[in-house]
Amino acid sequence: MPRRSDAAAPRIVHRTARVALRVTSGQRRRCFGLLRSAGDVWACVLEVNAWRRRRNDAPLVGYQELCRELAASGPGTFGDLDTTGARSVLRRFSDAWFAAAKRRKSGDLSAGFPRRRRRLLPVRWYHGTFAVDGRRVRLPTARGGRPLWMRLVRDLPYPLEQVRSVTLLCEGGRLFLDVTAEVPVASYPPGEGPDPERVAGVDLGVIHPYAVVGPGGEALLVSGRAIRAEHRMHLADTKARRRAAARRAPQPGQRGSRRWRHYRRRARRVEARHGRRVRQAQHEAAATVVSWAVRQRVGVLKVGDPRGVLNLPAGRRHNLRLRQWQIGRLLQVLTDKATLAGITIRLVDERGTSSTCPACHRRVPKPRGRSLSCPHCHFSGHRDLVAAASIATRNPGGGPTTPTAVVLPEVVTHRRAGRHLPGAGRSRRDPRRPPRTARGSVGPRRPAPPPGGESLARKARIHDNRRAPGERSWTPHYVVDVQATAESGQGER
Repeated sequence: MPRRSDAAAPRIVHRTARVALRVTSGQRRRCFGLLRSAGDVWACVLEVNAWRRRRNDAPLVGYQELCRELAASGPGTFGDLDTTGARSVLRRFSDAWFAAAKRRKSGDLSAGFPRRRRRLLPVRWYHGTFAVDGRRVRLPTARGGRPLWMRLVRDLPYPLEQVRSVTLLCEGGRLFLDVTAEVPVASYPPGEGPDPERVAGVDLGVIHPYAVVGPGGEALLVSGRAIRAEHRMHLADTKARRRAAARRAPQPGQRGSRRWRHYRRRARRVEARHGRRVRQAQHEAAATVVSWAVRQRVGVLKVGDPRGVLNLPAGRRHNLRLRQWQIGRLLQVLTDKATLAGITIRLVDERGTSSTCPACHRRVPKPRGRSLSCPHCHFSGHRDLVAAASIATRNPGGGPTTPTAVVLPEVVTHRRAGRHLPGAGRSRRDPRRPPRTARGSVGPRRPAPPPGGESLARKARIHDNRRAPGERSWTPHYVVDVQATAESGQGER
């Protein structure tokens, strides 16, 4: 009997879901007041540390030290923000400072300490400080303030007893609530759960976000062409919008007009909508991989880590493609969903997997398409699946275990990610594209003429621009019966 995969996995994992808020104008004003007050707390910490730095004193970066300074400031200092929300900002600052110090200590001098002011900052409240009643949620406020009740656009995705914290934030001018819950790891009957002895390789890519090859010759290809099309159309839409608004853009030091503020608000909303669409497609792709691995009883997913290519300058266009690839988010989403399903994720080196022949183990020139062909042994196969099969043989921190252990796929399952994206349906047309203009159209269809009767075709207009000697420069338009002209064989001059 195979070992239970959930024996070594954590029993509880933390998941976060984002839910939009439906608020009135007064509630919206109060929510933005809380976010601005959080930004004031952040600015106060930066100002205090700047004073201490000018006096050559040690900065205040510990969470307990910052909380003591907050208590000494007194109640009501930061408007409607309560102590719990202010402490969440202090926790965020302390974690950011120590994370930067750790990176600089390890030799990464590009890591900078938090010294930038922020106008709006997310606020978090922990379990016991907020209340949820169906689709209504109450956020705590400062002592003496009115309670802030708001309505959610949908039900919470987790049971109420599993919710541990809520975070108020703004994205693209819209208010959201991030709900964090403790979700138990999935359990399976004996003999039906993921088996740690069954290993699958995962290759990350742009055209195919996930290419998976498992034991037994099974493989999965998740197409991300809809995501790539969304990036391209969004970029073209952004460029067109900027060209149209470039003439009315304010000069440096000049205050913008109302129309300019409307344009900037619209641009932020479109950018936020694009980000939500791409994130949803990435979650769908990761869920497809995890569900396939559960059906195949795969216990370990070896994922090739391509983050090393981010440090290589490859030009303006290719750098944009790498930024839109979002490697870190793909890894994070896949890790979260696999951990919840009881599957272990191991990152391995994927260098050379897409350019090495699995049959003769020789270097192959990089193909232009998706098919890899070896000029030495004439092997041919899908490039991403060959890379995933080679990744499955590698160990973390080392190369391949045995060169002959590469199991090539025999049955490939194809799936698409991002079916909700514009233009991903049957029509394959994006509503942001301009409509196609008909060329050479014959016009609307008309019924056939009755047998032996008069033609139902419209009477044509003949434009005669020729002039006789002594005639004016214009010529009247004559209306001629098409059928009569055809019978007589003569045209009217």
